[in-house]
Amino acid sequence: MKNRKFKNTIRNIHLWLGLATGLVVFVISVTGALYIFEEEIRDCTQKDFRYVGLQEKPFIGLDKVISGFEKLSPKDELRLIRIEDALPNATVELTSKKGKVYYFNPYDATLVKKGGEDWLQVVEHLHTSLLLGKTGKFIIEWSVVIFVLMLITGLILWFPGQMRLLKQSLTIKRKASFKRLNYDLHNVLGFYASVVLLITALSGLYFAFKEVKNAASFFTGSKLGQGKAIVSAKPTHIDSVPVRYNKIYTEAKIKYPGAISTSFSLRGKGELRLRMVYPYRWARKQNTFFYEEATGTMTRAKLYKDFNGADLIEATNYDLHTGRLLGLPNKILSLLAALVAASLPVTGFIIWWKKRKKHKKKS
Repeated sequence: MKNRKFKNTIRNIHLWLGLATGLVVFVISVTGALYIFEEEIRDCTQKDFRYVGLQEKPFIGLDKVISGFEKLSPKDELRLIRIEDALPNATVELTSKKGKVYYFNPYDATLVKKGGEDWLQVVEHLHTSLLLGKTGKFIIEWSVVIFVLMLITGLILWFPGQMRLLKQSLTIKRKASFKRLNYDLHNVLGFYASVVLLITALSGLYFAFKEVKNAASFFTGSKLGQGKAIVSAKPTHIDSVPVRYNKIYTEAKIKYPGAISTSFSLRGKGELRLRMVYPYRWARKQNTFFYEEATGTMTRAKLYKDFNGADLIEATNYDLHTGRLLGLPNKILSLLAALVAASLPVTGFIIWWKKRKKHKKKS
């Protein structure tokens, strides 16, 4: 009797949380599924402006590229720069504060393409904020918290009361009625995808909540590092933006060679971040440097050789969340799990609707 009351309580929690967040979960799941193969989609559909013909020439220099941007958009400012160091014929991508994206030839700094955000970036914004800014982020974050609770309550409901019913709980009866088939699609597929979905959801919450990062630090017995503070003399002469950025990039490349990609990004309070990613298998190997944007003076540095347990979790989390960890097999597994996640609100709603109609007929 107590067990039945407990399961009924769990069932009601699962039902009402599902009805409250079903649409948001569906959007998160579909957009997440699309973004898993973002790299492959870009390579297939954007070759005409992401790459130029390979030439026996060195990179012309970041100063020439930024100067080209300034001539094209003198009233705009830089927000992000991406350089694919491992691919010498990959165009240099610059994103402005106004949201315009520019692709420059790495050999002669000519403009290859100018445009706005592509559809994959819109997919990413849908996934993280529903295109609603801070309000959307809040909705997404707490919907994912609820989704974790739903996965846990779903597993409790899935667990058969008797072991002889275990095989039944693991099998989809394809020749059964629509009602039974829909129930199995919700119940059985939800169980099979639950581990991957829990990992994906928790890694997503890592981005959103300090408490999750603090929990990771607690379990690893280490604190997430902010990098080593660097004391530098104030420059007597401040270079122009093109010269300043090129100097930072060139010095970092000489001191820490072997990066496969480099990015500059402007952060809050006038801070410039330089991130260099190196070949890796498990945790992302990246050196991160922070500068005063106005002067180009380095303020701190975080090197992957100094990573502790909490740093390794942070470095691995993005690849874990997007399914990139372990390569193509895990991407396919993550895609299937995301599609199951998208189906759960649909099949769950149908279960609830059928029961509701049945109760109405009885009454």
